[in-house]
Amino acid sequence: MTTSAAGIRTVGRHPSGVLLCAQLVVVLIYPFLDHTTAGRAVVGVVQMAVVLIAVWAVRSTPVLSWVAIVLGGPAMVLTIAEAISPETEAVVLASAAFHVPFYFFVSYAMVRYLFEDNVITRDELYAVGAAFTVVAWAFAYVYAAAQVLWPGSFVGYSSPDASEDLLWFDLLYLSFTTLTSVGLSDIYPVRDHARSLVMVEQVAGILYVALVIARFVGLAHARRPPG
Repeated sequence: MTTSAAGIRTVGRHPSGVLLCAQLVVVLIYPFLDHTTAGRAVVGVVQMAVVLIAVWAVRSTPVLSWVAIVLGGPAMVLTIAEAISPETEAVVLASAAFHVPFYFFVSYAMVRYLFEDNVITRDELYAVGAAFTVVAWAFAYVYAAAQVLWPGSFVGYSSPDASEDLLWFDLLYLSFTTLTSVGLSDIYPVRDHARSLVMVEQVAGILYVALVIARFVGLAHARRPPG
């Protein structure tokens, strides 16, 4: 077996690891490509393609695959549309309408994959991180829609004028700091609807950590010999 073939098989055995790495790579390269339409489109489509592959790899029933296709297909198209016309409110809302349920579905698939048996594999460990980052992506699109529905929902030190919408990467940054309970507060909600959404994400972050810890503790207890 050649080295390349072995590498492909290794990647195929760890789809959640591929997803986690892709999410983090996109975070790192986005600032370099955000200033061009083509760059934003490439980053978005690559991100969506990797997520679709990961969901396909961990699917449990054909229904899950169809849900991923129905939500993910339009989301990929709207990613390109949003890169071309990021200021068009209808495009932003339509993009959020597909991205949000799609990313939450992916997170559900990852958690379901993690709980499907009593053995923790390496890829399931990757799934813990992948599901977490996917939830952060979902809330970033929730915040993007909130800016359209309730203008001036968020402000930041770099753009203190509430009349100016924050960039999507700023909202992703806010989502990660909220989900991880870091709360750096350089970007924050100022309207009640936005604050409600942020509070929901804070609860989701805490519940997710508690869920994963309970899962690992339960497995450790089940493996402990009686006596």
